[in-house]
Parts: sequence; C-alpha cells; structure tokens
Amino acid sequence: MKQHELQQELPRIAPMLRRFAYSLTGSAADADDLLQNTLERLLSRDVPADVELVKWAFRVCRNLWIDEYRARKVRQKNVYSLDETEEPAVDGEQAIHDQITLAQVDAAMDQLSDEQRSIMALVAVQGMSYKEVAETLGIPAGTVMSRLARARISLINFLNPASGPANI
Repeated sequence: MKQHELQQELPRIAPMLRRFAYSLTGSAADADDLLQNTLERLLSRDVPADVELVKWAFRVCRNLWIDEYRARKVRQKNVYSLDETEEPAVDGEQAIHDQITLAQVDAAMDQLSDEQRSIMALVAVQGMSYKEVAETLGIPAGTVMSRLARARISLINFLNPASGPANI
C-alpha cells in the first residue's frame, strides 16, 4: 500500500482505532494520545505488503499501548481515573447509575491481563470474529477462544461476586 492510499484510509479506520485505544487505556485522554501515536507510527512506516491495513493498525496500536503500559508500571504511575461523561445527562439518577455501571465495568476490565483485555476489546467493542482477532494479534484462534472465555469468566465473577465463582 502506498502512502497516499494509507492517508485516504486513515479517516475510515481512525474511529475504530480510537474505540480500541479507549478500551485498552480506560481513559479518553490516554486513548487520544495512543491514537495520535498510532497514527504517527502508521504514517511514518510503510505498510507491509502481505498485511491488511486494519489488522496492522490494530496491532501497532496494541503494541504501542503495551510499551506505554509497561513504562508506566516501571514508573509506578499506573492509575487511571474514569473521565466524566462528555454529554450532559437529562436524568440525574440514570446518569449516576450509568457512571457506577461504567466504573464497575472499567474496574473489571482493569482486572484482566493485557492479553485478555485486548481480545475482549477486539471482539466486544470492535465486533471482530475470532479468526480476525487471531490474524490481527498473530496468535492461534484457539488461544483467542480460551483467553476470551477466561476473560468472560473473570468479568462475570468480578461484576457478580455474590453469585459465587462462575464456570462457563
């Protein structure tokens, strides 16, 4: 893929990358930074000839996040706060309920390993098939399925602790 073709495709894939970046970081500001770094990296490198652009872009985004996450861990700055919702809520009670639910899901996602969180984000947020996730991350489809199953069990157990450990 040539550079001008890449530049034409970026507006189409940027929203998908932004959602993926947010699912990895849990923060709108960090997601924006990760998206910017991903786009810079995509524009500064040639797309490999044998790779689909979208899959390559997701892989670049994930790898950049892993690098950043590890660096933050080393610096002991791995604390993220849930951003305020951007649109004003009409129903205050519903807004509080939504914030609590979002905070619970965000906290549950934080409990997942990086591998499980990436796979959960690609399947649940991006709507990718197991095969597409496997190709994007360069891992076997069976690994995708087992990590996703473990991630789902972890999320269920975290979100419903009173029901006892879930086994799927």
